[in-house]
Amino acid sequence: MASNGLGLLQLPPRDSTSSPGPLSPGIPPSPGHPNRTTNPISSKVTSVLSTSYADSEFREALALLDERGINNSAETRRQLRLDVQKEVIDSNGQIISEFGRVADQLRRIGATIDKLNKTYQEMRSHVTASHEATSATIEEASSLMTKKNNVETKQQLLKAFREHFVLTDDEVASLTLTSEPVDDQFFMVLAKAKRIRKDCEVLLGFEKQTLGLEIMDQTSKNLNHAFQKLYRWIQKEFKTLNLENPQIHSSVRRALRVLAERPSLFQSCLDFFAEAREQILSDSFYLALTGTSASGTKDHSVKPIELAAHDPLRYAGDMLAWAHSATVSEREALEVLFVSDGNEIAKGMQEGRENELWRLMADEGDEGPPEFDAVKALNELVGRDVSGAARILRQRIEQVIQANEETILAYKLANLLGFYKFTFSRLLGGDNEDSVLLQSMTNLESEALRQFRSLMRDHIATLQGEFQHTPADLGPPDFLQDALKQLSAIMQTYETSLASSTSKTTSKRDNSEELAEESDDDDDDEFQPILAESFDPFLKGCENMARRVRAPSNSIFFLNCLIAAQSTLQPYSRFTSRRLARIRSATSEHSSKLSESQYNFLVSESSLSPLFSALGPLNAESREDIEKIASLEPTQPAALAGASQGLDDFLPSAVMDALENLKHLQDARLAREVTEEATERFCTDFEHVEELLVLADELREQGADGKADDGADEEPSLRALFPRTTGEIRVLLS
Repeated sequence: MASNGLGLLQLPPRDSTSSPGPLSPGIPPSPGHPNRTTNPISSKVTSVLSTSYADSEFREALALLDERGINNSAETRRQLRLDVQKEVIDSNGQIISEFGRVADQLRRIGATIDKLNKTYQEMRSHVTASHEATSATIEEASSLMTKKNNVETKQQLLKAFREHFVLTDDEVASLTLTSEPVDDQFFMVLAKAKRIRKDCEVLLGFEKQTLGLEIMDQTSKNLNHAFQKLYRWIQKEFKTLNLENPQIHSSVRRALRVLAERPSLFQSCLDFFAEAREQILSDSFYLALTGTSASGTKDHSVKPIELAAHDPLRYAGDMLAWAHSATVSEREALEVLFVSDGNEIAKGMQEGRENELWRLMADEGDEGPPEFDAVKALNELVGRDVSGAARILRQRIEQVIQANEETILAYKLANLLGFYKFTFSRLLGGDNEDSVLLQSMTNLESEALRQFRSLMRDHIATLQGEFQHTPADLGPPDFLQDALKQLSAIMQTYETSLASSTSKTTSKRDNSEELAEESDDDDDDEFQPILAESFDPFLKGCENMARRVRAPSNSIFFLNCLIAAQSTLQPYSRFTSRRLARIRSATSEHSSKLSESQYNFLVSESSLSPLFSALGPLNAESREDIEKIASLEPTQPAALAGASQGLDDFLPSAVMDALENLKHLQDARLAREVTEEATERFCTDFEHVEELLVLADELREQGADGKADDGADEEPSLRALFPRTTGEIRVLLS
């Protein structure tokens, strides 16, 4: 830094040719005399002024001077250069001394490096010799390590293979030995064995299939033993299983789900179960009937049905109610046992059917095995369980049906059996054709209906004598009234059972009008055979009796019978609508006959029959017909006056006399309607006669050939002889 500072303090000399600065006191030379001499002061000032104070070296020199704290004096300026040079020399000497020490260190380092090189060479020669001596050993060791790694890898693969594809002795024992329990360990090993057999399909995909075949063969044998063990265990559990206990052991359900994978064993197990349950339910039903068990032990806690039932209908109803309760309980218990847990039994059964070899061979070329219906299988199993009790039930109810001699009771029995047949059909499935219970209900209902028809025909046969005599008051005969009372009881019974059946199906059907009409038609069709047996023969007997009576008594008698029948059937129109329609049609027909009879009575008793007969066919708009009126016999003055007199005598009591003819008609409203219809027709015909007579008088007044009458032999007009008007007739007959 001293040398640098010195350089900075050496001001450069000013060039004599340099232009003076703005502060130079020199006088510019004249143009003709150039300035050859230099003023020292001017040159010094010029040199100072030309120095650039922006130079970095100059600034550093000034900063160095400031650090030294040198005063600006003449002596200092003279000694400054010397001091600086001395410092530079001292600094250089120091540097040379330091470099000497560095050189000594470098020489020592070089000696060390030479020694290290020599040692390295010696070690290298030793290492090379050692490497040449151990290379064979190292290669052998490397080969052994590689073999060791391969062996370890194979050991790991073998271990993994054994763990995945081979069952241990303990696992085989748990799976096959009957002395080992059927617990969670058993099912875990069973699942592992099934997985091994499935995974063996992968091994069979390689060229060498021996290992896969051997493992699959051994695993299949173990699985067969396991399923046999499970099958025997389930059979043993079924012997002590209590279905009445809501908490059925979960291990049994689990075992059944697993056993379902072997459909043959599962079906055999179900057969064993069904036989056991059939015997148990049969014994329970016998105990409920008699209060004594099958072994002869008296159970005082049970009230026997045979002693509690007071009549055949109650007896049959109690037996059917017990059968229904037992069937419902059995179905609920079996649902928990066989269909719970997501329908796993159905899935296992389907899988087992698809995997059975003989089934695959049988189904080859077909679409595949049929789908397993768990609900249908459950219904079939419940039907088999209650089949023993159903046979006892059928025997007892057959005895009740055959011993009964009452018609109403026979029908109530048939209706009760029909209701329970419908109930059991919904409970066990309508398509369960093999169900002994459903077949029994169907046969019993048919037998009860046959007994009902037989009793009804016997009753009708005993009434044949009563069909010959018509009551004096033309009212419904006693046998018809008894038959209608009987029919009313039958219809009330049928309606009760119909309401019960409908209430169970309402939630599953659409309440639209169309479906309601279809339901009514079905009910009507179902009840028609009952009406044909319990109603039609009696009404037919009344109709035959009416044919042997003269008119209008025949129509009055049969109308009374029809009215009584209609009033009985009307409250049950839901299933008697067709028969009511036929009754209304017959009522209308016989009402028309009575109306015709009343009309004939009015015409004959009013003495207007000849007049109506003569003038009725004539047309009021035909001049020809009007000209004929005066020449007709009934319109002659004497005959017309007699008809008028007869009409006047008849009119005061005409309505009362007409109603008297229908005094035996038990429906007063119908009697009035029939009479009003006849009087209306009578008034219409009278109006026609009146119009013709008026037209005839008008024509006569004009003369037959259009000339005025001379009045010589004037005869009274037709209206004068027959003065009654239609208005008067209507008032008197109203």
